Order: sequence, then C-alpha cells, then structure tokens
Amino acid sequence: MNPLVLSQAEYEAVFERITRLSLEYLATVPERPSFPDVTGSDTQAWFSRELPEHGMGEAALDDLTKVIDGCRPNSPRFFGYVFGSGEPVAAAADLLASVLNQNATAWRSGPSAITLERMIVNWVAELVGCKGFSGSLTGGGSPANLMALAMAREARLPANEHGARPGTVYASEQAHMSIPKAVALLGLGHDNLRLISCDDEFRMRSEELRNAISRDVAAGLTPIAIVGSAGTVATGSIDPLRELAAIAREVGAWFHVDGAYGALASIAAPEKFAGLNEADSLSLDPHKWLYQPVDCGCLLYRDSTAARAAFSHTGDYAKSLLEDPVESFAFFEESMELSRRFRALKLWLSLRYHGMEKFREAICNDLQNAQRLAQLIESEDELEVLAPVPLSAVCFRYVAQRGTASDFDALNQAILQRIVRRGKVFLSNASIQGKFALRACFVNHRTTPDDVSRIVSEVITVGRELVSGAES
Repeated sequence: MNPLVLSQAEYEAVFERITRLSLEYLATVPERPSFPDVTGSDTQAWFSRELPEHGMGEAALDDLTKVIDGCRPNSPRFFGYVFGSGEPVAAAADLLASVLNQNATAWRSGPSAITLERMIVNWVAELVGCKGFSGSLTGGGSPANLMALAMAREARLPANEHGARPGTVYASEQAHMSIPKAVALLGLGHDNLRLISCDDEFRMRSEELRNAISRDVAAGLTPIAIVGSAGTVATGSIDPLRELAAIAREVGAWFHVDGAYGALASIAAPEKFAGLNEADSLSLDPHKWLYQPVDCGCLLYRDSTAARAAFSHTGDYAKSLLEDPVESFAFFEESMELSRRFRALKLWLSLRYHGMEKFREAICNDLQNAQRLAQLIESEDELEVLAPVPLSAVCFRYVAQRGTASDFDALNQAILQRIVRRGKVFLSNASIQGKFALRACFVNHRTTPDDVSRIVSEVITVGRELVSGAES
C-alpha cells in the first residue's frame, strides 16, 4: 500500500475545506485589519509543536484558521511595501500549478509549462515596450537583478572560466539593496560598486556618472554595468534611462534597468519610461503591479546568447537529445535556476480572464490614488510631503509642532508604531534627505479613494494624540 496516497473522498474533503477557508478569507479581506492583531509570542505559542510521528488526518487542518489569523491580510489599506495584492483568479491557478507539480525547466520536463512561460515572457516584453526581448520568470526582482549582473559580467569581463576580475558597476545612491548584494555575490566586491548621487527628484545624475566612469577608466578599471532604476523603492523615482543608455553605449558597459517596482507601470503611463527599451536587461515583478501572488518576478534581456554565456553549464545527464527548436528548449541554459515553479500558469490565466484593459485601469487607479494622497497631504497644515510622487509611493511626515529635526523624526517614528498597532492602515518608512518619512505605496487593486483618505485621518489623529500625550 502506498503510504501517502489518499482515497478520492479524502482528497475531496481536504480540497473542499481549504477552498472554503480561502473563499471566506477573500470575502472578509476588506474588513480585516491592515496588520494582524498578534504578537511574536502569540505565533510562537500557536505553532511551537512537536513533529507528529503519527498522522492527524483531517484534524491537521484545524490550525489553518490560526495560520490565517496570523497572516498579514491583502487589505486595501496595506500601504507598507511594494507588494501586490494577490489577485484571486491567479491564486486559484497557483493551486492547480501546485497540483500539476511541473518542473518548468525544460520542454521535456513540462511541455505546457515551458510553452506558456515563453509566451508569457513575450507578452510582458511587448507590454513594457521591449518587444523581441527574451527572458524568464523568476522568484522576484532580487534574483532577476543578480542574473542580469551575472550576464553583464560575463559579457564585459568574463569570469566563469578563470574567476572574477576587477570591474566596476554603477548605480544610483537610491538603488535597491539587491544591487550591492548581487555585486558581492558575483565576487566583484562592494569596493567596485559606485553609488552615484541624485538630483532633487532622486534621479541619478548623468554627469556624475560620467565623471565616475572617467576616473575608473583612468585608473585602469573596466566598467561592467550601469544600473538604472525604473522606480526606486523609497520614492518611485525613475532615472534618466535614455541618457544612461547612451553613456553605457559610449563606454561599452552593459545597461541594466531595475524595474522591479515601476516598469510595469509603463503599461498605463509609457511616457514616464522613455529609454526603457534601450536596456540590455530589465527586471520587473508581476507580483507587484500585475497583482500576482508571490512569487512571480521576471528578467528580460535583449540577447539570449548573453544569458547562455552566463548560465549554460549543462551536465551530461541533462543534455537534450532533441533537435526540434521547441522541444529542445531549456530554461536552465538561460537561468541560474534548475528546479523551477510553474509560475506562468497564474499569470496566463489572470491576464486572459481579466484582459489588459482591466490591469491598465487598476494601475491607473494606483497612480491616481498616490496623487490623491499627495493632494490631501498638501491641503493639511499638519502634514508635509517630502518627495515628488512620480509613481505610487508617497513620502510625508507629521509636522504640527515646533522642534528640532530629531524631534520630528522621533515623533513620526512614534506615529508609525502606533498606527501599525491600531491596524486601521499600514504604512512603512523611508529616509528622505536625512528626514524620517512616513511612506504609503499603492500597488493594490482593492484600494479605494476612501482608503486613501483614511491615511490622512489616521496620521493626524495619532499625531495629535502623541503631541497631547493622549493614549489611543
């Protein structure tokens, strides 16, 4: 008897119960707090159990309600991070993907999975104005950025055969933390990463970039890559991509665009992203602005031979004996991943179910909600916008008192902590020119204008309580 095989009735009982819990959760998402009312000791108490020697059967499902209670909801009032809202059609497809359990690594290991992913990559490339680019779905922007810089290194200063050699990478001082991490993991070292200063709109200064490259070339160093940001994590700023692309061509450097946050907004606002299609590689995250359940990132690149130069190291046991161009294709020849989830199914089903017009409308709503919040803040004497709002991140603070810079920082830190504890909205924080900022980011298809207004009322209410010494 096979020890893990259940009867059809047992399978149906498990799936029915999980489906019911999922539907109940979706029905209550708008009313749930923006952060669960739990502590670390609560979750430890709930889940610290001995591994059972004997199966619990369907009773094992009883604790799923605790799991749900301890999860951060996909609330329309969660504005903390650049994190999508888990579109339900895609979530349902993700369940089927897990049941099918395909290894989306080569056509022969998952024919439908590979064919769908290659088509989805083509769709996404066309959506962001990069028709003709190849690529693959990834776990997120961080692995996509790592792979892109590995391709850049191999294209400009090959290291796979004899080890890494000194070469320089350039990014703005606002670059995502995955960029220095990738530089370190590739053996280039943080000393060879140049963080270029930004202008008043938090965009990389092109002239400062030119000067840094000139100094390095004069010192005998090789520029490997320039990394532009299409939506910085703090403010959503977009670097002058066309200018950076021109500089990269002049000096023979790879041009990578980190668009994990913002690039998909080009679906709704292409005018903000001039030069995006001049990149050699581009990272973006459908699990942000196509609202997919995690994980669903994407790496696009102009030339698949560069990906193969970086990642094609196939052992004899994995080599294909097929000659057909479709049947012989393998993602593991163009990616650092071997075992890969069937990520394409949820995105394919979600895009087909809703159509691009609905996604475009949802992204427009997010952009409009950010502008709406900025306008509401500017209309309040007690609040102050701290940075431009080019996309959907709004950085601001409470200022209804006199004091030093450190006083303002301490007050706004306290406001943030109390707001999160109250659970009516969830904000994060950022540092804007040395000032502690409250930060609201809109990447949620459920958010309404009333939810936006709630941010202002919450911050003012909590700010007044703290200034007066009142308890919430």
